Parts: sequence; structure tokens; C-alpha cells
Amino acid sequence: MREAQRALETPLFSGLPGDIEVSFEFFPPKNAKMNETLWQSVETLAPLGPRFASVTYGAGGSTRERTHQQVVRIQKETDIPAAAHLTCVEATCEEVDEVARHYWEEGIRHIVALRGDPPDGQSKYAPHPGGYANAVELVAGLKRVGDFEISVAAYPEIHPDSPDSQADIDNLKAKFDAGATRAITQFFFDPQCFFAFRDKAAAAGIEGEIVPGIMPVLSFAAVQRMSGLCGTAIPHWMEGIFNGLDDRPEARKLVSATITAELCRRLYAGGVRQFHFYTLNRAELSYAICHMLGLRPKA
Repeated sequence: MREAQRALETPLFSGLPGDIEVSFEFFPPKNAKMNETLWQSVETLAPLGPRFASVTYGAGGSTRERTHQQVVRIQKETDIPAAAHLTCVEATCEEVDEVARHYWEEGIRHIVALRGDPPDGQSKYAPHPGGYANAVELVAGLKRVGDFEISVAAYPEIHPDSPDSQADIDNLKAKFDAGATRAITQFFFDPQCFFAFRDKAAAAGIEGEIVPGIMPVLSFAAVQRMSGLCGTAIPHWMEGIFNGLDDRPEARKLVSATITAELCRRLYAGGVRQFHFYTLNRAELSYAICHMLGLRPKA
């Protein structure tokens, strides 16, 4: 309450000690230009001393080689611990285990274990015959391959395939019981949504770390599409605040940084000290928000 009162009585970002920890998510580039953009972003964010940087994995392993290449490069060429996304989609247990063993041999000790989305052309997820049925089984399988640090997904606003919020909590607890290290949430825009989810998880006996996933808005239309797929609610005021900025990318960045930093500030006032940023391979917004939260480059 003292921290919340201080946030109300002083300039919103004044005096923050920079006692946060951050991590960043990237996706594997499709061409040389996108690869250049990705690595400019990695180099920009590396001085902030992130706990790890993760690289996403396409549906059905469609980006397997590109994901592997970028994860290994981050691990070998930077001081950032690298984390590889891995899913159950369209692969047998043996195929998934083989990918995990390759990561272990390359020195990768952190996996982001996800059930995964249905492949293109399929509306519903279906387990692969002979594959891991879900993220709970995947976590347990990875732990048999090696003593990985494992991050998993959490859904404050209910997974689209989940019947209700309690089923989501039960599934999250099962992932921790199977060996998960932490949970990273799907992006959201209402801090109270995260606090309510965190409280419900604690009441269910979940003691593992739950890290809010933060999505700075690069394109409001893109966020609308992604929100529709993952079940994230978009506040009514957001449409109004981004209206008219489609052709003004620099102004849109300023607006996005402001509202996303305010979300993070409210989370900070509620005791959050770890943040995971979905960068979309663009560094400046995430860097600006971290700066406003008091985080500075490490020596």
C-alpha cells in the first residue's frame, strides 16, 4: 500500500530503483533483412542484463531450424542465457526429445514448453499419435531428457480451449507439479486481471513464479488479431487512443510506450518485479519501458 500511495502522490516513474528483472522474446527471422533487425534488437537489449531471451517455435516445427540457429547464436555470441521454445504439435515424443537433446548438447539449459497452436488449416488442436498430448506431458518428458529450466504458459483470461478459469488453474498447477520452473502469462492490458489470476493461483497452492507477459503495441490491428486468437480482452479506451495513428508510426510508438509503461508501473506497485516482453523483434519500445521502470545498462 505504501508503494501504491507513492505512485499516486509523485510523478508516476520517479525514484524507481531499477530492482526489476526482465526477459525478452524474439521470433526467428525469415530473411537477411529481418535477421539484421533481430540482431540489432538483441544487441540493444543485452546491456539491460536480461535473465534470458527466448526464441519462438512455429506451428508443427515449421521454424525448427531457424529457431535452433538463433537460440544457439544468442547462447554463444552474447551474455544472455538463451531459451528455446518447444511444442508438442505434429511430432512424436521421440522427435521432440531429440530436439531437446540437441539443445542440451549445444549448452541450452532453458526450454519454454508449450502445447502449441493447431497447424495452419486446422481449427482445433489434436495430439499427434505417439506424441505428447499436452504441455504437462511435455514438461515431464523434458525433465527425463535433462534437468532443464522450464518456462510454461499461463492464461489470466482463460485459454480459448479451456472450459473455465478453474480448469486453467488446475492445468497450470499440473505443469508446475511436472517440473516447470516458472509460468509466463499471455499478454493482457488490465493489471487487475493479472493480480486476480496470481491470487487464484496462490490459493490453489501454486508457489512457482508467475511472470506477466507484456506486449507493447506496434500495430493496434495486429494486437486485435492476436487478442482474438488467444482470448485477451482489449479495453474500449485502447481503440480510441490508437485511432488515427495508422499512418503515424513514431507517434504510435510514443503512445504505446506510455500506456505499456503505465501498465508495468501498476504491476510494479502491486509487487511485480519480473517482466517478460514480447518484443516482436523490435527493441526500442521494450528498452524505453525498462528505462522508465528504472532499469539501466549493466556495467
